[in-house]
Amino acid sequence: MGRFDDIEITTIKGETTTFGSFGDKAVLVVNVASRCGLAPQYEQLEELQRTYGPRGFTVLGFPSNQFLQELGSSEAIEEYCSTTWGVSFPMSEKVKVNGRSAHPLYRELTQAPDASGKAGRVIWNFEKFLVAPDGTVTRFRPTVKPDAPEVVAAIEAALPA
Repeated sequence: MGRFDDIEITTIKGETTTFGSFGDKAVLVVNVASRCGLAPQYEQLEELQRTYGPRGFTVLGFPSNQFLQELGSSEAIEEYCSTTWGVSFPMSEKVKVNGRSAHPLYRELTQAPDASGKAGRVIWNFEKFLVAPDGTVTRFRPTVKPDAPEVVAAIEAALPA
């Protein structure tokens, strides 16, 4: 993964780790929000986690209130995600995804273009960035569902051999 390896992530439980701790996994980074109309995507994200997790994949959720739709505390977010959607994939503490105080991982990820060639700011909750083990980033905008054929194809192509 190279350029992302040393980027620190604080988990939803307050523990510090790095993006490199995911090793050679394909990682689908998603900015999530509990009160968003796209929150049902949690169900599809969890399905991807269960299907591809054993094959070297993980979803990594980044709760963000940048669009004013996330719960207040890490505990409330974690409880909502596990009880409402059965989320088992790793989550970070609440972060900013845009602007000067954006999380360092998002400062890197937003340089990747989407399918239409547009890079830049995260436009809404549930924007997805698939980071392949070689560091290649594939970007999917919020309305592209996690189980869309193009997302599944990208995950399968990024799985470790």
